[in-house]
Amino acid sequence: MGRLEGKVALITGIGAGMGREAARRFAAEGARVVGCDLDADGLEETLALVRAEGGDASGAAPVDAGDAVAVREWIDAAARSHGGVDVLYTNASVQRFGAIDELSVEDWDFAIDMELNLVFYAVRAAWPHLKQRGGVVVTVGSIAGIRGVEFMPQNAHGAAKAGVINLTQQLAVEGGPHGIRAVCVSPGFVETAATRFLVEDPPPALRATWDRIPLRRVGRPEDVVSAAVFLASDEASWITGVNLVVDGGGSVLG
Repeated sequence: MGRLEGKVALITGIGAGMGREAARRFAAEGARVVGCDLDADGLEETLALVRAEGGDASGAAPVDAGDAVAVREWIDAAARSHGGVDVLYTNASVQRFGAIDELSVEDWDFAIDMELNLVFYAVRAAWPHLKQRGGVVVTVGSIAGIRGVEFMPQNAHGAAKAGVINLTQQLAVEGGPHGIRAVCVSPGFVETAATRFLVEDPPPALRATWDRIPLRRVGRPEDVVSAAVFLASDEASWITGVNLVVDGGGSVLG
């Protein structure tokens, strides 16, 4: 029996990267995965992979995770189809970076919308369903949400992720009486298709950051998702409000 056997897991942004890995791993652990993504082709590729591996997955696209109405409709439809919701994994996000004197107001607003507000939209929509039978909210933070990052300016990204971490803590307090747990996973640098160019030819400042990681490598999607699987499972039934940093030990060195 898998660690998530029979659980209905809603995952945003499954079309690629860590979202695709999350859909595959959660399904492999026995969850019925319901995903969404803005990219319809990417979502269908993920669903095909999950099904080829024997998993149970469905999804909807295009769904803009930054659209509160669209997210509510997706979550309500999933709950109706599957009889409820056990896990909400708010994986989706889109970043904008820039130095404080160069980042535009528009880019700041975009980052807050697409990294923090979209988490609120999904949780708010899923909350009534989670209250019916308890459940777990898994959010995705970042090391940028707990400290400054030296290799590139991450003002909006770091502020948004700090908000996600604190929101998770508040959700744990409010959700506890309803049997709802809320947990956050905060990755360091993770190699995905979108970041592979940096791994292949890293700027000196980024290389210097990696050289300080005690475990001597950058992250992989499965590193982050493995932590999320544990936190979403009943093995973590007395864990809530935590921010689990998954960065090879890099944040230990500041």
